[in-house]
Amino acid sequence: MMCRPWQVRPLDREKAAELSEMLNIPSFLGMMLAVRGVTDPAEAMSVLGMEDGFPFDPFLLRDMETAALRVQQAIEDGECIAVFGDYDADGVTATALLTKYLRSKGAHVLPYIPQREGEGYGMNENAVRTLHEKGARLLITVDNGIAGEKEVRLARDLTMDVIVTDHHRVQGTLPPALAVVDPQREDEESPYRDFAGVGLAYELCCAVESAWSDPEETLSFLLDLAAVGTVGDVVPLTGENRRLVKKGIRRLRDEPCQGLRALLKAAGAGEKAVSARDLAFTVVPRLNAVGRMGSPKQALRLLLCEDREEANEIAQSVNTENDRRRSVEADVLKQAMEKLQTEPERLLDRVLVVEGENWHPGVIGIVAARLTETFGKPSVVITLEGDKARGSGRSVEGFSLFEAVKACAPVLTRFGGHPMAAGLSVEPDKIPAFRKAINEYAKEQHPFMPVPTLTLDCRLRPAAVTEELPALLEELEPFGAGFPAPLFGLYGMTVRGIVPVGGGGHLRLLLEKDGVTLSCMRFGVTKEALGFREGDVVDAAVSLSRHEFRGQMSLTTQIMDLRPAGLDTEELVREKQRYEALCRGEIPEGGLSIRRPGRDDFAALYRLLRDEGGWHSSQEALWQALRRGTSASETAENQPVPFLTLLLMCDVLRERGLIDYRYPMGHITLCSVKGKVDLMASPVLHRLG
Repeated sequence: MMCRPWQVRPLDREKAAELSEMLNIPSFLGMMLAVRGVTDPAEAMSVLGMEDGFPFDPFLLRDMETAALRVQQAIEDGECIAVFGDYDADGVTATALLTKYLRSKGAHVLPYIPQREGEGYGMNENAVRTLHEKGARLLITVDNGIAGEKEVRLARDLTMDVIVTDHHRVQGTLPPALAVVDPQREDEESPYRDFAGVGLAYELCCAVESAWSDPEETLSFLLDLAAVGTVGDVVPLTGENRRLVKKGIRRLRDEPCQGLRALLKAAGAGEKAVSARDLAFTVVPRLNAVGRMGSPKQALRLLLCEDREEANEIAQSVNTENDRRRSVEADVLKQAMEKLQTEPERLLDRVLVVEGENWHPGVIGIVAARLTETFGKPSVVITLEGDKARGSGRSVEGFSLFEAVKACAPVLTRFGGHPMAAGLSVEPDKIPAFRKAINEYAKEQHPFMPVPTLTLDCRLRPAAVTEELPALLEELEPFGAGFPAPLFGLYGMTVRGIVPVGGGGHLRLLLEKDGVTLSCMRFGVTKEALGFREGDVVDAAVSLSRHEFRGQMSLTTQIMDLRPAGLDTEELVREKQRYEALCRGEIPEGGLSIRRPGRDDFAALYRLLRDEGGWHSSQEALWQALRRGTSASETAENQPVPFLTLLLMCDVLRERGLIDYRYPMGHITLCSVKGKVDLMASPVLHRLG
């Protein structure tokens, strides 16, 4: 389990109190708004849904007026309009949204989404020629096009006008389109620039519609698609994005399009109140699945379908494709983890790079995200297919993967992306050079790499955790990127009970403080992997929600992270990074002050491992158990063993054949040994001086 530093949001109590009084809302809500920086009453009212807020003026975006006028002309003149999208949830919803709008105005529309396999992301010349042959005279891109300079020139040569709407970063010069609507343009001055591709498609519709009516009144039928795509692209749920998602979820609850209604039903969420979380974990993965595994046209058909029976049939097919995606993803993740375990030196890198033969390209991005979640490091997963190799990466906040990949351009054939995700193509024989180059860049830019942090909204007293809190928290929805679901800290809690549930795959923990006992769920963790015992004092980061069962509402307190009480997690992360630097040979002998372990330290550690039958949890939990079971007076240096020293001790025990252990997995197996083993003769200790 990755160790993450915790940060508690700062609270201005005066502003929180003022907000509560001014808006006549519970003090808890005022506090929650204030810690998230929402102190303006108008903004607070918008967040709470007391008012919808003012719609964004689309004409603030550069080139939007030119784009709107050209679309209006095409509609009025009866021209054939092509909509060129992308195969992910954002691109598919954007394509469907713009297509539905144009058809509602009587336009002849040719929606087009490229195949991931065979065409790849973005515009391509064959597709441009095909759309021209079918009669298109205006081509509008959604969620792509900013890198399509060559294809735009071709379209222009074929006498097609091109409007690019995209939200990705400009890599070079702008494509020579009639209009380029991209909030990431260097010359963009719009006050809001965090749109997803579907958000820009909606704003284009608003700009076009403004010539004939009030878009806020006439375009409500597009909001459900706008919400799904915005959530799917993980853009910040702030400003206009938040307004679109809030209104779109309202539309989904009341009157969703047939396709989304059927997909929610197929995903098992049809009868529930829809939230942004439901979209993120049910609808979005299924729309993405068909683009990753099969034909994205299937998802587009579903979103444009107006027949209930047909929509249900397509939705079931999409659901099946998602099941296949999950199976393939699990297999590739297993192979990637096995490769990292058999080549543990890779896990010491600042940026993880792992490659494999014929891994499905549609899931490598998801697998990269899983590796980043597990190890807390930027990760790039590469699939080799004959003489070609494609990679997809995910990053952590504070490390721009796009800039890192860009710095490796000399060894790549193609690349693109943004700070948190990137894609690339590379010749197979240059993968080692890429791994070296990206890690050298990381070393130069970040002597200490950024790591994922856990942000808590506030500390909570156990007595404050009541069944009323989740209902109040629901007033703050939607939650997502830039406005995450609330997390709270329960500090200094004593573990009074550990109860396996769900066949042992989950745990119910009873945590007590000040005479109050809370029942908390820890999902996906076994009792052996927990690393804590009854009587331990812990800090818990928890989420609060309510669930209905047989007409009864109940409070669920879910543990999202658990650590020994008072643990300095930031220092622990630094210790791990120092250890990795030492293993990489970046710290010369004698260049790091390390508490050298003594015989008593090794004896205490080995005794613990023997009593436990090995170790099945994290190194952090092992360190805590060692500190718990060994008093300071029992150690050779009369002080607790530092975390870095513990990691080196594990290396010594492995080196001398006493344990089987792979950093940073934490799991330890005892080895059978005959006779005495001289630990102090270990080369690891000799290197420490």
